[in-house]
Amino acid sequence: MSESAVLLPGNVIDRSSRLCPEGVAIVFEGRKITYREHALRVRKLGAALHRVGVRHQDRISVLSMNRPEFVEVYGAGDVFGFVTATVNYRLAVEEIAFVLSDTAPRVVVFEEQYRETVDALRARLGDATIYVCIGAANSWAHGYEEFVASGDEQGAPFRASREDYCQLIYTSGTTGRPKGAVRSHYGQSRMAEQIAAALGLRGDSSILVTMPFFHGGARSQQVAAFLRRATVVIHRKFEAGEVLREIARSRISHMHLAPTMFQAVMDHPEFSQHDISSVRGILYAAAPMPVPLLRRGLAAFGSVFINSYGMTETNGTVLFPHQHHLEGTAVQVRRLGSVGQVADGGELRVVDDEGHPCPPGVPGEVCVKSDTQFRLYWNNSVATAEAVRDGWYHTGDIGYLDEEEFLFLVDRKKDMIISGGENIYCREVEDALESHEGVEEAAVIGVPDAYWGEVVHAVIVLRRDRALSASDLIEFCRARIAHYKCPKGVSFVTELPRLPTGKVSKIRLRASHAAATRPSTSGDTVTARKGNSI
Repeated sequence: MSESAVLLPGNVIDRSSRLCPEGVAIVFEGRKITYREHALRVRKLGAALHRVGVRHQDRISVLSMNRPEFVEVYGAGDVFGFVTATVNYRLAVEEIAFVLSDTAPRVVVFEEQYRETVDALRARLGDATIYVCIGAANSWAHGYEEFVASGDEQGAPFRASREDYCQLIYTSGTTGRPKGAVRSHYGQSRMAEQIAAALGLRGDSSILVTMPFFHGGARSQQVAAFLRRATVVIHRKFEAGEVLREIARSRISHMHLAPTMFQAVMDHPEFSQHDISSVRGILYAAAPMPVPLLRRGLAAFGSVFINSYGMTETNGTVLFPHQHHLEGTAVQVRRLGSVGQVADGGELRVVDDEGHPCPPGVPGEVCVKSDTQFRLYWNNSVATAEAVRDGWYHTGDIGYLDEEEFLFLVDRKKDMIISGGENIYCREVEDALESHEGVEEAAVIGVPDAYWGEVVHAVIVLRRDRALSASDLIEFCRARIAHYKCPKGVSFVTELPRLPTGKVSKIRLRASHAAATRPSTSGDTVTARKGNSI
């Protein structure tokens, strides 16, 4: 596709309101919003933002669960060139404070349930920040509906352009601080075209969004659906039983689920009670699908699965459309464990430590290049230079390619754990643990879990004569980092195994954990004494 033929996300909103004005764009809690209505509200929101001083490429932060207003804020950015900066509502208050401070938004749009959190952070953001509450207004925040109603139907007096920044999404950082990945309008449009084509979206498609809109995955589905003038059915959050009921109720044709979410759907006691015959495509991402679960899914849904390997920075680069073979050659069966081949418009290679391409079957670092990938890390030129070299994004994942360039992931170069589709970096958790005055040293590893894929496990060296239990440390972490990042188990040792370089050997820690017959439970209290072997 030529660059001139690509429709930017804002142009898609305009076009859909002209060509399909009465088509249903969004369904939320029984309410239907047409493409005409959505476009009108986006224009009025853009005008209202301009009226209070928001200008082209200013940031608008959003702290909200899934709902149509979130899509409207995205839309105002799409049309008028504001930068939508999302905030993960699952983060601890201090983590949210860092994200907002780093973003320096002109406006913070937040859902009413987060009023106390936002109020506590206002002093850090300065008097110039404007607040809009999805709910009732108060002395320091506009009410969202009144705010939109104050805007002119013509919108703001400027438009988004191809290379404008579109989105700012924060990812977990290897040094304990999240990094803001900046995406462009052109990258978003190419990503939408890529996903719409892979899923086979069309005007009568209905795509169910249960992944949070603060992540790139849900956003990618929404933009792709709007490109094809399909319907987006929004759930505030994921609930397996409600997914099954929605499939039957709304004749859902497409879904995007992390493997853990899909497993919850398959395992739900109501699974056999609902008609799932309308489903034509299930995009799974965030982690490879375990082969036994994929087999179950293929038996239940048929050949509807599409794998997407990527990350916030790549906007999706590797797709595996409809190439799952339960019964086939040995090579085809083995490829059930692959994350796929590179998508059209992207490039993929696996390199050794010197940057040379690895031959088939030889593991190395996975590197990608695509016009969908991010532009830079916000306020972090050092991290940008480390991650992107000669146009190639270095993922930190270790994998290998087979003879037909199917990618298999084998490990992660970075200390990242994928638990339930969420990325968790060990260093961030270790920093939280080591801020406890009773902890001498902490090392965090991911350990296998039948449901979450991986969970966080901490290995702790206590300070001399300090007594702590696993539950003490887990509760300590919960006050400092998001609950899903906190350890699910804790082991206590007198010293950590190390490599000749002095670095902690995570390989030996994982091996020791696998061999252990009984890790420490949350009720065990341990006292560190010289010479103890714990």
